[in-house]
Amino acid sequence: MSVMTVTDVMKLIPNRFPILYIDRVEELIPGEHVVATKNVTYNEHVFQGHFPGEPVLPGVLIVEALAQAGSIPLLSLESFKGKTAYLGGLNHVKFRKKVTPGDVLTLQVDILKLKEYAGIGKAKAFVDGKVVCEAELTFIIGR
Repeated sequence: MSVMTVTDVMKLIPNRFPILYIDRVEELIPGEHVVATKNVTYNEHVFQGHFPGEPVLPGVLIVEALAQAGSIPLLSLESFKGKTAYLGGLNHVKFRKKVTPGDVLTLQVDILKLKEYAGIGKAKAFVDGKVVCEAELTFIIGR
């Protein structure tokens, strides 16, 4: 059972179709941790060109999905309600496997450090329990 539906997610983050990459949130500890999912479907616009005959979800969109997921525990805090979380930096990004239509992308972000208007999260994306991407994300909270 999900903790947040896509409708709940849209109340927290400003992203909308076609660049909303969270379908539901499975676990949430405000300010600390999130596990969310994105269902990768063949009818997504990106697969028209990436790549014809061999559809692969671009790594940059996996990172975007992780960033959207990582903003949820931050924006769930009372002190950041109504704010926007921006991606301020990426470190140690690694891609391990391809993500293709039919995959369910599980997005896990643990907030390691939180200061006044910034946070750092350790992010991992999984398909079938296997890591497909990992990164360290820096978030800036808009005032």
